Amino acid sequence: MEVWALVMFAVLFLLLLVGFPVAFTLGAVALAFGSFFLGFDFFNLLPLRIWGIMTNFTLLAVPLFVFMGVILEKSGIAEQLLETMGRLFGRIRGGLAISVVLVGALLAATTGVVGASVVTMAVIALPSMLKHGYAPTLASGTIAASGTLGQIIPPSIILILLADVIGVPVGQLFIAAAVPGMMLVFAYIAYIGYVAWRHPELAPAIVTDPKNDEDLGYTVLKSMLPPLMLVLAVLGSIFFGIASPTESAGVGALGAMLLALTHGKLTLSNLQDASRQTTRLTSMVFLILIGATAFGLVFVGMGGDKLIFDIFANLPGGKWGFLIVSMLLIFVLGFFLDFIEICFIVVPIIAPIAIHMGLDPLWFALLIALNLQTSFLTPPFGFSLFYLKASAPTLKLQAIYRGIVPFVIIQLVVLVALISFPDVALWLPRLMD
Repeated sequence: MEVWALVMFAVLFLLLLVGFPVAFTLGAVALAFGSFFLGFDFFNLLPLRIWGIMTNFTLLAVPLFVFMGVILEKSGIAEQLLETMGRLFGRIRGGLAISVVLVGALLAATTGVVGASVVTMAVIALPSMLKHGYAPTLASGTIAASGTLGQIIPPSIILILLADVIGVPVGQLFIAAAVPGMMLVFAYIAYIGYVAWRHPELAPAIVTDPKNDEDLGYTVLKSMLPPLMLVLAVLGSIFFGIASPTESAGVGALGAMLLALTHGKLTLSNLQDASRQTTRLTSMVFLILIGATAFGLVFVGMGGDKLIFDIFANLPGGKWGFLIVSMLLIFVLGFFLDFIEICFIVVPIIAPIAIHMGLDPLWFALLIALNLQTSFLTPPFGFSLFYLKASAPTLKLQAIYRGIVPFVIIQLVVLVALISFPDVALWLPRLMD
């Protein structure tokens, strides 16, 4: 029966590659295999698990953070930030690309919505970068990679889901993720600076009229202060123990509405659209979670977890061999599966093994989050690449693929650094404790 559990996993993977809806495929495969091998009465346990999901207070942060991100995306803050950062850094080589990275980091710390960040920067920053002579590969790679920073920089939806699946406090995972998030930002900027130094023609400086910079200091302060205050309110309340992540999500949603109000964007149509998008995305996440719960219940009932544990336990190298193989597995699956699918299907299987082998669950969750970020950039199903191509039809797909390669390598280098030096990721949570 344990072998049939692996067959069930293979059937699920093939159906997902064909294009069947994730949530219903999970439930259908679980129902088919569970009914045949375990009997239909086995599913009497399922309603209790679904009830536990729907009453989970931590997961309430998901719709609140999604709503906050959508409202901020409609408030026009991103456009203002891009314009201001472009004026501030444009006069140096690679300055426009550096401004895109910094704006991507700020959007990640406020909105956390990858699609919105990539599309916004592609529509606003990409034409300006190409107009001033930036190489299409560098421009597209910078925008796609900067947009995915919302995966690792808190408040991130994937961090909330991983914390719930693995069983670590969301607040601690947020604190731990801040360091690798900043490492990625500095690494991106360092790479852009290196390219601009070695090949000035790929990332030229912009000659501006000095008269346009007379009020630059005031403009920078005016555009950056509101989002920074929101970041301080949301993340600062978590870091200093004032509020739980779910409570801080409520603060963030309210703050986003106030920022939209000050920008004149808090209209009824925007509220309705934001509520509609939030409901759609949250429903998708919870439907996948319910389907994954049914799948996991059957997988464990058939003994698949014991077989997987035996396979990983017998790997050469002990826990380090397991860690390397599991990271390689998640990286390869990221080429074909969405990060939510990996989070709900693969992580519940390997996380108990990691804890049993003595790996720090907080550190392991952070490694998975950083690894999953590459799934947005790796073809053929990298969502950031789709968002960028849809927003810039004139951009060749070959240029996009070539442009993201250095940034994927940077992400893998940071991942290896965190594996080699765990204290880099864990010193801040320990300090807060």
